[in-house]
Amino acid sequence: MTDLPDHNRQMVLRERPKGNVSDDNFELVTGPVPTAGAGELLLRNRWLSFDPAQRGWINDIRSYVPPVAIGEPMRAYGLGEVVTSDVEGISVGQLVHCKIDWQDYVVVDPSKDATFEAVPDGMSDPTLLLGVLGLTGLTAYFGMTEIGRPGEGDTVLVTAAAGATGSVAGQIARIKGASRVIGTAGAADKRAWVTDVAGFDDCLDHYDEKVRRKLFDAAPKGYNVIYDNVGGSLLDACIFNAAVKARIVLCGAISTGYRPEKPEVGLHFYQLLTTRSARMEGFLVSNYEDQYARARADLAGWVADGSLHHELDVLEGLENAPEGLRRLFAGKNLGKQALKLSA
Repeated sequence: MTDLPDHNRQMVLRERPKGNVSDDNFELVTGPVPTAGAGELLLRNRWLSFDPAQRGWINDIRSYVPPVAIGEPMRAYGLGEVVTSDVEGISVGQLVHCKIDWQDYVVVDPSKDATFEAVPDGMSDPTLLLGVLGLTGLTAYFGMTEIGRPGEGDTVLVTAAAGATGSVAGQIARIKGASRVIGTAGAADKRAWVTDVAGFDDCLDHYDEKVRRKLFDAAPKGYNVIYDNVGGSLLDACIFNAAVKARIVLCGAISTGYRPEKPEVGLHFYQLLTTRSARMEGFLVSNYEDQYARARADLAGWVADGSLHHELDVLEGLENAPEGLRRLFAGKNLGKQALKLSA
Protein backbone atom coordinates (compact mmCIF):
# COMPACT_ATOMS: atom_id res chain seq x y z
CA MET A 1 0.00 0.00 0.00
CA THR A 2 1.25 3.49 -0.85
CA ASP A 3 1.72 6.03 1.93
CA LEU A 4 -1.48 7.96 2.62
CA PRO A 5 -1.81 11.56 3.74
CA ASP A 6 -3.29 12.30 7.16
CA HIS A 7 -6.39 14.01 5.78
CA ASN A 8 -9.08 13.74 3.13
CA ARG A 9 -10.44 16.87 1.45
CA GLN A 10 -14.13 16.95 0.65
CA MET A 11 -16.20 19.57 -1.17
CA VAL A 12 -19.50 19.40 0.70
CA LEU A 13 -22.86 21.03 0.05
CA ARG A 14 -23.12 23.96 2.47
CA GLU A 15 -26.46 25.35 1.28
CA ARG A 16 -28.87 24.73 -1.55
CA PRO A 17 -28.57 27.21 -4.43
CA LYS A 18 -31.32 29.76 -5.00
CA GLY A 19 -30.65 30.25 -8.67
CA ASN A 20 -27.29 29.62 -10.25
CA VAL A 21 -24.63 27.59 -8.47
CA SER A 22 -21.96 29.62 -6.66
CA ASP A 23 -18.84 28.81 -4.68
CA ASP A 24 -20.72 29.84 -1.54
CA ASN A 25 -23.04 26.83 -1.94
CA PHE A 26 -20.11 24.53 -1.18
CA GLU A 27 -17.41 24.27 1.44
CA LEU A 28 -14.01 22.57 1.29
CA VAL A 29 -13.52 20.61 4.52
CA THR A 30 -10.92 18.13 5.69
CA GLY A 31 -11.23 14.94 7.71
CA PRO A 32 -9.47 11.62 8.13
CA VAL A 33 -8.83 9.34 5.18
CA PRO A 34 -11.53 6.63 5.37
CA THR A 35 -10.65 2.99 5.95
CA ALA A 36 -12.01 0.24 3.73
CA GLY A 37 -13.53 -2.86 5.31
CA ALA A 38 -14.46 -6.33 4.12
CA GLY A 39 -15.55 -6.39 0.47
CA GLU A 40 -14.57 -2.76 -0.03
CA LEU A 41 -12.02 -0.66 -1.88
CA LEU A 42 -10.24 2.52 -0.87
CA LEU A 43 -9.80 4.77 -3.90
CA ARG A 44 -7.65 7.81 -4.50
CA ASN A 45 -9.82 9.87 -6.83
CA ARG A 46 -8.14 10.93 -10.06
CA TRP A 47 -10.87 12.40 -12.29
CA LEU A 48 -14.31 13.93 -11.71
CA SER A 49 -17.08 13.98 -14.30
CA PHE A 50 -19.58 16.86 -14.61
CA ASP A 51 -23.09 16.52 -15.98
CA PRO A 52 -26.08 18.92 -15.95
CA ALA A 53 -28.09 16.41 -13.90
CA GLN A 54 -25.83 17.16 -10.93
CA ARG A 55 -27.52 20.53 -10.54
CA GLY A 56 -30.83 18.74 -10.06
CA TRP A 57 -29.32 16.49 -7.40
CA ILE A 58 -28.85 19.44 -5.03
CA ASN A 59 -32.48 20.56 -5.19
CA ASP A 60 -34.54 19.46 -2.21
CA ILE A 61 -37.28 17.95 -4.36
CA ARG A 62 -38.40 14.46 -5.31
CA SER A 63 -36.49 13.01 -8.23
CA TYR A 64 -35.17 9.71 -9.54
CA VAL A 65 -32.41 9.86 -6.89
CA PRO A 66 -32.46 11.36 -3.37
CA PRO A 67 -31.02 14.89 -3.12
CA VAL A 68 -27.51 15.45 -1.80
CA ALA A 69 -27.82 16.23 1.91
CA ILE A 70 -26.43 19.39 3.48
CA GLY A 71 -22.95 18.60 4.79
CA GLU A 72 -22.42 15.67 2.44
CA PRO A 73 -19.84 15.61 -0.36
CA MET A 74 -21.27 16.66 -3.69
CA ARG A 75 -22.30 13.59 -5.68
CA ALA A 76 -20.35 12.76 -8.82
CA TYR A 77 -18.93 9.96 -10.90
CA GLY A 78 -15.34 9.63 -11.95
CA LEU A 79 -12.18 7.60 -12.03
CA GLY A 80 -10.35 6.40 -8.94
CA GLU A 81 -7.12 4.49 -8.37
CA VAL A 82 -7.33 1.51 -6.02
CA VAL A 83 -5.23 2.06 -2.89
CA THR A 84 -6.41 -0.92 -0.86
CA SER A 85 -8.61 -3.81 -2.00
CA ASP A 86 -10.61 -6.53 -0.33
CA VAL A 87 -12.45 -7.34 -3.57
CA GLU A 88 -11.55 -10.38 -5.61
CA GLY A 89 -10.31 -9.48 -9.07
CA ILE A 90 -9.59 -5.82 -8.23
CA SER A 91 -5.93 -5.09 -7.51
CA VAL A 92 -4.05 -2.16 -5.99
CA GLY A 93 -3.12 0.40 -8.62
CA GLN A 94 -6.04 -0.44 -10.90
CA LEU A 95 -8.32 2.33 -12.14
CA VAL A 96 -12.08 2.01 -11.67
CA HIS A 97 -15.05 4.06 -12.80
CA CYS A 98 -17.84 4.59 -10.24
CA LYS A 99 -19.52 7.04 -7.88
CA ILE A 100 -16.68 8.84 -6.10
CA ASP A 101 -18.04 12.31 -5.20
CA TRP A 102 -16.10 15.56 -4.81
CA GLN A 103 -13.28 14.39 -2.55
CA ASP A 104 -9.73 13.02 -2.59
CA TYR A 105 -10.43 9.53 -1.18
CA VAL A 106 -13.53 7.36 -1.06
CA VAL A 107 -14.48 3.88 0.14
CA VAL A 108 -16.48 1.90 -2.41
CA ASP A 109 -18.41 -1.36 -2.13
CA PRO A 110 -18.70 -2.59 -5.73
CA SER A 111 -21.66 -4.82 -4.82
CA LYS A 112 -23.68 -1.73 -3.83
CA ASP A 113 -22.79 0.52 -6.77
CA ALA A 114 -24.50 -0.51 -10.00
CA THR A 115 -22.27 1.87 -11.97
CA PHE A 116 -19.01 0.33 -10.73
CA GLU A 117 -16.66 -1.00 -13.40
CA ALA A 118 -12.96 -1.66 -13.65
CA VAL A 119 -11.16 0.15 -16.44
CA PRO A 120 -10.50 -2.56 -19.05
CA ASP A 121 -6.92 -3.72 -19.44
CA GLY A 122 -5.26 -2.10 -22.41
CA MET A 123 -7.55 0.95 -22.55
CA SER A 124 -5.13 3.64 -23.70
CA ASP A 125 -7.25 6.54 -22.47
CA PRO A 126 -9.37 5.78 -19.36
CA THR A 127 -10.99 9.23 -19.55
CA LEU A 128 -13.09 7.85 -22.42
CA LEU A 129 -15.23 6.35 -19.64
CA LEU A 130 -16.06 9.87 -18.46
CA GLY A 131 -17.44 10.92 -21.81
CA VAL A 132 -17.94 9.15 -25.10
CA LEU A 133 -17.81 5.63 -23.58
CA GLY A 134 -19.42 6.68 -20.29
CA LEU A 135 -22.91 7.75 -19.31
CA THR A 136 -22.67 10.79 -21.58
CA GLY A 137 -22.00 8.79 -24.71
CA LEU A 138 -24.49 6.12 -23.72
CA THR A 139 -27.16 8.78 -23.24
CA ALA A 140 -26.51 10.10 -26.74
CA TYR A 141 -26.52 6.58 -28.16
CA PHE A 142 -29.80 5.36 -26.71
CA GLY A 143 -31.65 8.64 -27.08
CA MET A 144 -30.76 8.81 -30.74
CA THR A 145 -30.95 5.15 -31.75
CA GLU A 146 -33.89 3.99 -29.62
CA ILE A 147 -36.12 7.08 -29.60
CA GLY A 148 -34.92 9.32 -32.43
CA ARG A 149 -34.28 6.42 -34.83
CA PRO A 150 -32.78 8.48 -37.69
CA GLY A 151 -32.60 6.92 -41.12
CA GLU A 152 -31.94 7.65 -44.76
CA GLY A 153 -33.54 10.88 -45.91
CA ASP A 154 -34.06 12.24 -42.39
CA THR A 155 -33.10 15.74 -41.32
CA VAL A 156 -31.91 15.79 -37.71
CA LEU A 157 -31.63 18.69 -35.29
CA VAL A 158 -29.51 18.53 -32.12
CA THR A 159 -29.50 21.37 -29.59
CA ALA A 160 -26.41 22.12 -27.47
CA ALA A 161 -24.50 20.33 -30.21
CA ALA A 162 -21.05 21.25 -28.84
CA GLY A 163 -21.76 19.58 -25.51
CA ALA A 164 -20.70 16.12 -24.45
CA THR A 165 -24.06 14.54 -25.28
CA GLY A 166 -25.22 16.62 -28.22
CA SER A 167 -21.98 16.33 -30.15
CA VAL A 168 -22.08 12.54 -29.95
CA ALA A 169 -25.82 12.33 -30.67
CA GLY A 170 -25.50 14.29 -33.89
CA GLN A 171 -22.59 12.22 -35.14
CA ILE A 172 -24.54 9.03 -34.40
CA ALA A 173 -27.39 10.40 -36.53
CA ARG A 174 -24.99 10.80 -39.42
CA ILE A 175 -23.54 7.31 -38.88
CA LYS A 176 -27.07 5.89 -38.90
CA GLY A 177 -27.77 7.40 -42.30
CA ALA A 178 -29.38 10.80 -41.71
CA SER A 179 -29.16 12.96 -44.82
CA ARG A 180 -28.71 16.25 -43.00
CA VAL A 181 -27.67 17.06 -39.42
CA ILE A 182 -28.10 20.55 -37.97
CA GLY A 183 -26.90 21.68 -34.55
CA THR A 184 -27.25 24.68 -32.29
CA ALA A 185 -24.58 26.19 -30.02
CA GLY A 186 -23.96 29.55 -28.41
CA ALA A 187 -20.37 30.56 -29.18
CA ALA A 188 -18.87 31.01 -32.64
CA ASP A 189 -15.85 28.81 -31.90
CA LYS A 190 -18.12 26.03 -30.68
CA ARG A 191 -20.31 26.28 -33.77
CA ALA A 192 -17.17 26.03 -35.90
CA TRP A 193 -16.09 22.88 -34.05
CA VAL A 194 -19.51 21.32 -34.58
CA THR A 195 -19.28 21.73 -38.36
CA ASP A 196 -15.54 21.47 -38.97
CA VAL A 197 -14.69 18.63 -36.57
CA ALA A 198 -17.93 16.86 -35.63
CA GLY A 199 -19.11 17.04 -39.24
CA PHE A 200 -22.58 18.57 -38.84
CA ASP A 201 -23.93 20.22 -41.97
CA ASP A 202 -24.66 23.47 -40.14
CA CYS A 203 -24.74 24.88 -36.62
CA LEU A 204 -26.96 27.81 -35.64
CA ASP A 205 -26.66 30.33 -32.83
CA HIS A 206 -29.29 29.31 -30.29
CA TYR A 207 -29.10 32.79 -28.73
CA ASP A 208 -30.22 34.42 -31.99
CA GLU A 209 -33.49 36.28 -31.42
CA LYS A 210 -34.72 34.88 -34.74
CA VAL A 211 -33.64 31.31 -34.06
CA ARG A 212 -37.09 29.94 -34.89
CA ARG A 213 -36.82 31.47 -38.37
CA LYS A 214 -33.20 30.37 -38.75
CA LEU A 215 -34.22 26.80 -37.95
CA PHE A 216 -36.87 27.02 -40.67
CA ASP A 217 -34.41 28.42 -43.21
CA ALA A 218 -31.99 25.55 -42.51
CA ALA A 219 -34.69 22.92 -43.08
CA PRO A 220 -37.87 24.28 -44.71
CA LYS A 221 -39.50 20.82 -44.77
CA GLY A 222 -38.98 20.42 -41.04
CA TYR A 223 -36.92 18.12 -38.82
CA ASN A 224 -37.67 14.42 -38.70
CA VAL A 225 -35.65 13.93 -35.52
CA ILE A 226 -35.06 16.55 -32.82
CA TYR A 227 -32.66 15.71 -29.99
CA ASP A 228 -33.10 18.40 -27.36
CA ASN A 229 -30.70 19.16 -24.52
CA VAL A 230 -31.79 22.76 -23.87
CA GLY A 231 -35.55 23.02 -23.28
CA GLY A 232 -37.38 26.32 -22.78
CA SER A 233 -37.92 28.67 -25.69
CA LEU A 234 -35.47 26.80 -27.90
CA LEU A 235 -37.46 23.58 -27.54
CA ASP A 236 -40.56 25.59 -28.44
CA ALA A 237 -38.83 26.79 -31.62
CA CYS A 238 -37.85 23.21 -32.40
CA ILE A 239 -41.43 21.97 -32.00
CA PHE A 240 -42.58 24.72 -34.36
CA ASN A 241 -40.18 23.32 -36.97
CA ALA A 242 -40.96 19.64 -36.45
CA ALA A 243 -41.83 17.63 -39.53
CA VAL A 244 -44.87 15.40 -39.85
CA LYS A 245 -44.30 12.27 -37.71
CA ALA A 246 -41.22 13.80 -36.12
CA ARG A 247 -39.55 12.08 -33.17
CA ILE A 248 -38.54 14.58 -30.49
CA VAL A 249 -36.09 13.25 -27.90
CA LEU A 250 -36.11 15.03 -24.53
CA CYS A 251 -32.65 14.53 -23.09
CA GLY A 252 -32.13 17.65 -20.98
CA ALA A 253 -33.27 21.19 -20.24
CA ILE A 254 -30.08 23.05 -19.49
CA SER A 255 -31.70 26.43 -20.18
CA THR A 256 -33.68 26.03 -16.96
CA GLY A 257 -30.47 25.68 -14.96
CA TYR A 258 -32.25 22.75 -13.28
CA ARG A 259 -33.34 25.22 -10.64
CA PRO A 260 -36.25 24.20 -8.43
CA GLU A 261 -38.33 27.30 -9.09
CA LYS A 262 -40.96 27.46 -11.84
CA PRO A 263 -39.39 27.84 -15.32
CA GLU A 264 -39.74 31.28 -16.86
CA VAL A 265 -40.75 29.96 -20.28
CA GLY A 266 -43.49 27.51 -21.16
CA LEU A 267 -44.30 25.77 -24.43
CA HIS A 268 -46.58 27.59 -26.86
CA PHE A 269 -46.48 25.25 -29.87
CA TYR A 270 -47.11 21.89 -28.22
CA GLN A 271 -50.41 21.56 -30.09
CA LEU A 272 -48.39 21.02 -33.27
CA LEU A 273 -47.45 17.60 -31.89
CA THR A 274 -51.05 16.64 -32.57
CA THR A 275 -51.51 18.23 -35.98
CA ARG A 276 -48.19 16.84 -37.22
CA SER A 277 -48.64 13.40 -35.65
CA ALA A 278 -45.33 13.94 -33.89
CA ARG A 279 -44.03 12.21 -30.78
CA MET A 280 -42.06 13.72 -27.89
CA GLU A 281 -40.45 11.37 -25.37
CA GLY A 282 -38.09 11.67 -22.43
CA PHE A 283 -35.83 8.97 -21.05
CA LEU A 284 -33.12 8.05 -18.55
CA VAL A 285 -30.01 6.28 -19.77
CA SER A 286 -30.47 3.74 -16.97
CA ASN A 287 -33.57 2.50 -18.80
CA TYR A 288 -31.14 0.74 -21.14
CA GLU A 289 -28.63 -0.54 -18.58
CA ASP A 290 -28.85 -4.11 -19.87
CA GLN A 291 -27.68 -2.90 -23.30
CA TYR A 292 -24.63 -0.87 -22.25
CA ALA A 293 -22.11 -3.43 -23.52
CA ARG A 294 -23.58 -3.40 -27.03
CA ALA A 295 -23.68 0.38 -27.12
CA ARG A 296 -20.10 0.72 -25.91
CA ALA A 297 -18.90 -1.71 -28.54
CA ASP A 298 -20.50 0.46 -31.24
CA LEU A 299 -19.18 3.71 -29.75
CA ALA A 300 -15.66 2.36 -29.33
CA GLY A 301 -15.66 1.11 -32.91
CA TRP A 302 -16.72 4.49 -34.25
CA VAL A 303 -14.05 6.26 -32.20
CA ALA A 304 -11.42 3.82 -33.45
CA ASP A 305 -12.30 4.21 -37.12
CA GLY A 306 -12.55 8.00 -36.92
CA SER A 307 -16.31 8.20 -37.43
CA LEU A 308 -16.91 9.73 -34.00
CA HIS A 309 -15.02 12.74 -32.65
CA HIS A 310 -15.06 13.86 -29.03
CA GLU A 311 -13.48 16.47 -26.75
CA LEU A 312 -12.46 16.52 -23.09
CA ASP A 313 -12.57 19.96 -21.44
CA VAL A 314 -10.28 19.75 -18.39
CA LEU A 315 -10.06 21.76 -15.16
CA GLU A 316 -7.59 20.90 -12.40
CA GLY A 317 -7.88 20.90 -8.60
CA LEU A 318 -10.71 19.93 -6.25
CA GLU A 319 -11.18 23.57 -5.27
CA ASN A 320 -12.39 24.23 -8.83
CA ALA A 321 -15.15 21.62 -8.77
CA PRO A 322 -17.97 24.19 -8.37
CA GLU A 323 -16.62 26.00 -11.44
CA GLY A 324 -16.78 22.75 -13.39
CA LEU A 325 -20.50 22.48 -12.68
CA ARG A 326 -21.10 26.17 -13.43
CA ARG A 327 -19.39 25.95 -16.82
CA LEU A 328 -22.07 23.56 -18.07
CA PHE A 329 -24.79 26.15 -17.56
CA ALA A 330 -22.73 29.09 -18.83
CA GLY A 331 -22.00 27.26 -22.08
CA LYS A 332 -18.25 27.40 -21.50
CA ASN A 333 -17.43 23.73 -22.01
CA LEU A 334 -16.57 22.15 -25.33
CA GLY A 335 -17.40 18.45 -25.20
CA LYS A 336 -17.13 16.63 -21.89
CA GLN A 337 -16.38 18.73 -18.80
CA ALA A 338 -14.01 16.95 -16.43
CA LEU A 339 -11.65 17.81 -13.59
CA LYS A 340 -8.27 16.27 -12.86
CA LEU A 341 -7.45 15.87 -9.19
CA SER A 342 -3.95 16.39 -7.86
CA ALA A 343 -1.63 13.39 -8.05
